[in-house]
Amino acid sequence: MLLELFALLAVFLATVPGLAWPLVRRLSLEPAEKLVAATALSLLGAYLAAWIIYVAGLPASAYWCLPLLGVSGLGPHRRSFVATLRSPEARALAIGQTLVTAWCLGWLALVSTYSGGGWAADWFEHWERARFFIEGGAPETIFIGHATLTARPPLANVLVGAFATLVRLDFAVYQIASTLLASLVFLPAALFARRWGGPRAIALLVVAAMLNPLFLQNATFAWTKLPAAFMALTGLHFFLRALTAARPQSDAMLAAALLAAGLLAHYSIGPYVVLLAAGWLVRTWSRRAEPDWWRATLAAGLVGGGVLATWFAWSFFRYGTGGTLLANTTVLAADSSITGQLTRIALNLRDTVVPHVLRSFDSSLIAQQGAWGALRDTWFQLYQVNLLFAFGSVAWIALIVALVRAGREASAAARRGWTLFVLGAVVLGVAVHGARDTWGLAHICLQPLVLLGLAALAAAWPRFSRGWRALLIAGASVDFLLGIALHFAVQHLAYERWVGPPAFAAWQSNASASAVMNMAAKLQHQLTFFGERLNAPASLVLVVLLALLSLAIARARIAATTHARPPAS
Repeated sequence: MLLELFALLAVFLATVPGLAWPLVRRLSLEPAEKLVAATALSLLGAYLAAWIIYVAGLPASAYWCLPLLGVSGLGPHRRSFVATLRSPEARALAIGQTLVTAWCLGWLALVSTYSGGGWAADWFEHWERARFFIEGGAPETIFIGHATLTARPPLANVLVGAFATLVRLDFAVYQIASTLLASLVFLPAALFARRWGGPRAIALLVVAAMLNPLFLQNATFAWTKLPAAFMALTGLHFFLRALTAARPQSDAMLAAALLAAGLLAHYSIGPYVVLLAAGWLVRTWSRRAEPDWWRATLAAGLVGGGVLATWFAWSFFRYGTGGTLLANTTVLAADSSITGQLTRIALNLRDTVVPHVLRSFDSSLIAQQGAWGALRDTWFQLYQVNLLFAFGSVAWIALIVALVRAGREASAAARRGWTLFVLGAVVLGVAVHGARDTWGLAHICLQPLVLLGLAALAAAWPRFSRGWRALLIAGASVDFLLGIALHFAVQHLAYERWVGPPAFAAWQSNASASAVMNMAAKLQHQLTFFGERLNAPASLVLVVLLALLSLAIARARIAATTHARPPAS
């Protein structure tokens, strides 16, 4: 399994960021921005190439064009790439990403079966979809018994399947590729941490991301929300550059392309696309007499529309309007009456903000006999679906304090713009979910906001008093124990392994319905997880994880003592 892990990493690094480097090297960007832009555009380019292979019905061997294109793109320009990596900030990004990805893969190695709240079946559906694109499945294929192909966009499934098939198209390799892709969301989050807190905030964000349950739980669950968040946050970064650029065309085109790519990874990015498109018109309308504004706006529209057309034009042609637009579960679950929709939105907003432990409602979703599983699910539902605890049990309070301070120092325009963006993302992010959900909906559309919040906390860390720092460290310790250590112990079946056969025999009757469903799917389809293929002792994996965390903390402590630059708005 180690050989396959390193082979997959080699295939990925041969493709990214080299595939897009010939283009990115020409852009007037700082080194850290070049690294992130090249990564995002290389993934977009890999998707476009893989999509053409699928649509044209070419054999799986054609996917070898991805690393070949990456090597051929980077080879002639390797000196400029090396020069970029020599930049302290770009190097900090690369080291931080390496630590975060290794941390995610280490915890993935402990997962024997998926569980957590109501999370069930989605992981298997995405595995089916990845295989569908690689194996050229029939258009009428139905996934997990009810979902058509057009119920979900294809980008992340196509990418993960393409990378996995170059090594071995089995579930263990698929898990590695999925986590590798998901962990990349650290890169654009680090750009925002640097924007607000200077270079040292990058190392601080590494620790914040590693100890955030929402991030780690999503990065190790085989689905597509974090790849979408990666594209959305990178697009947001270049959108902000375009707002202030004298000649915004290249930044606007980058933002549009990446936001469209995010939408093709997961439809949860839709609210951000709407908000930023509206924000562009409002913030730059006064420049409409300038030719550069028209060039930037039209070019962004054409590029974004072109990326979206790779999926939607094909889908309209193959499945028709109804088959394309009415297949998503959010659309199907929507209430037909205005009153019903407004009531649903208001209640879902309340339940996304007010923790479930403070409310009385039907909690049968996590009902189970096992004490460890019940405790884990109680906290899992706080970290995943509640907007406040998604930042951390204490971090959300500190974040409010940091934002109030930053708001006092920011310009009125910046304060107004960010306030409208955050509030708009929360309201729209909850509103677009068509069904009533009494638990909360932070995990659907609000993950990009959570990652922005972690970046803001990393940037604000040096300005917190010793008391606040001690409180944040205590909160992060609680989050680690109850949101990470406990969660992965339950997924590893650590208690059952410790007690022995009696506990294993009782597991099915003690676990939640969702956990049992996931285990049944694994056994029925004879899937072997990454950790089982790796077959490393759990104690060894934990030692490696402890070493990674210690290294990240040491780097953060060193960074915290360096001189900071004034934060940007």
